[in-house]
Amino acid sequence: MVFHLPYLEWFENNGYEVHVCANNDYENKEECNIPFCDEFYEVPFERSPLKKENIIAYKKLKRLINENKYDVIHCHTPIGGVLGRLAAKDVRKNGTKVIYTAHGFHFFKGAPLINWLLYYPVEKWLSKYTDCLITINDEDYEYAVRKKFKAGSVKKVNGVGIDLNKFTPQTVEKKKKLRKEYGYNENDFILIYVAEMSYRKHQDLLINTLNVLKSKIPNIKLLLVGTGNLLEKYKKQTKELSLGKHVYFLGYRKDIPNLMTIADVAVSSSRQEGLPVNVMEAMATGLPLVVTDCRGNRDLVRNGENGFVVGINDVNRFANSIEKLYNSKELRQQFGQKSLKIIKEYSLEVVKSEMEKIYKSFL
Repeated sequence: MVFHLPYLEWFENNGYEVHVCANNDYENKEECNIPFCDEFYEVPFERSPLKKENIIAYKKLKRLINENKYDVIHCHTPIGGVLGRLAAKDVRKNGTKVIYTAHGFHFFKGAPLINWLLYYPVEKWLSKYTDCLITINDEDYEYAVRKKFKAGSVKKVNGVGIDLNKFTPQTVEKKKKLRKEYGYNENDFILIYVAEMSYRKHQDLLINTLNVLKSKIPNIKLLLVGTGNLLEKYKKQTKELSLGKHVYFLGYRKDIPNLMTIADVAVSSSRQEGLPVNVMEAMATGLPLVVTDCRGNRDLVRNGENGFVVGINDVNRFANSIEKLYNSKELRQQFGQKSLKIIKEYSLEVVKSEMEKIYKSFL
């Protein structure tokens, strides 16, 4: 929800009433307090399309939409996008405009066949009930245009926007100070990856990469930030490879800007992305990157310019790329400076301006 707050604020500041429909997954439901929101409706969305809760969610959404007669409805997430557009199908005849942001289609280059058989026809069919389809990476935009999705318009917007006041360029002094505070040595070579521990994020590739590098770079350390259903599996893999002194599981953290600042290189081993916020945060910190060649990663990282892009399962190339950066401070600085230039296109200020134009065109 945090990514939506700047846009909720924009609506409020411009005199619009804002309603939010979402699944309240707080343990204590009372803690769910969304700024710039006039009405919050708890709707039991479930990620799995087969869950019966989604039928309940659809019925509740349809009732709310019919009752409130909204000017604009903006849908997010695959299930929210499906249910929201279906529920708003009839009110569009009365002038309600429906926007859907695809934060990464489930059908993509290299996706399993089942994804193409299931998600592609659904998205193409629902596009005719969409006044504006917003994509956030080149691959999705090109698919929507080339496959003739029937949305009123198809736009490409650079993600949700990165706050360049929160993530600022790393300095030698700040890096040194924070490393001392966090208990890391000045000569440690630190990699960072902020992501849920899952099959999709593919941390086993990084752990195997560290196994290749531990003898070549004895002072290498990998910070894995996040939680998830494969956490214990990855911890077990780390233990079996005797990498306890090299791989650190930091869990859920609120100090990501500081952790980025103490790092030398940011990495991403993801199999699938929309437009990864973790990579953008690293770029805004001025870090060089080594990432896998998946949609989203390759939108942000230009191979040989601000980092290296390697095959999704290529441990040796991943290791070689990290070793190149370890051996050349000049290359790390060159890539880091390029990251700072590229990320300006993805700033919250730029993205907000693009979204305001879209909203104004329907209001």
